[in-house]
Amino acid sequence: MGFNFITMNTTSQIKKNLISRIKESNDLNLINKIQSVLDSSENNLYEVSIEQRAAILIGRSEIINEEFFRNDDVILEMKQWLEKK
Repeated sequence: MGFNFITMNTTSQIKKNLISRIKESNDLNLINKIQSVLDSSENNLYEVSIEQRAAILIGRSEIINEEFFRNDDVILEMKQWLEKK
């Protein structure tokens, strides 16, 4: 438990130090590099499989071709179906 507290404290201190240094910096090149590092690390959070990519492409194609049901239509159909029960 002590280790986690130390790690969180260190992480918190590093974040505060980075925020302070970024706020004080007028070096556009440095700020752009920081932004690039943050952007690339965020992109790695959302890795998808080949199957997921294929499903996304199919979904996008269906949207383009208007091959989908609108939410209001689905709700209306469900209400009508429930009334028949």
